[in-house]
Amino acid sequence: MTDLRDVIADQRFEQGFADADGQIRTVFADYAVKGETRVILHVEADPALRGSGAAGTFMQSLAEHARAEGLKLAPRCSYAVVWLKRHREYDDVVA
Repeated sequence: MTDLRDVIADQRFEQGFADADGQIRTVFADYAVKGETRVILHVEADPALRGSGAAGTFMQSLAEHARAEGLKLAPRCSYAVVWLKRHREYDDVVA
């Protein structure tokens, strides 16, 4: 697993995870900026990572990043909405 990166120019958070063959694949979230809030528009995992738990680990990294940076997350993507509802320990970062 690589560290979460905020690719500001692309308005995208990215994190790499090793697939079953050891290759690094990416999970990403596209976002829009609304002040100190990041509106999560879309979360996607590389097909080789699906079912591995990488997307959930990515969401945890994203929520931890938001908390550390004083940001809020406004999920619009159905995956992000459901993940954040299931992980109430991150309610403080939900806008």
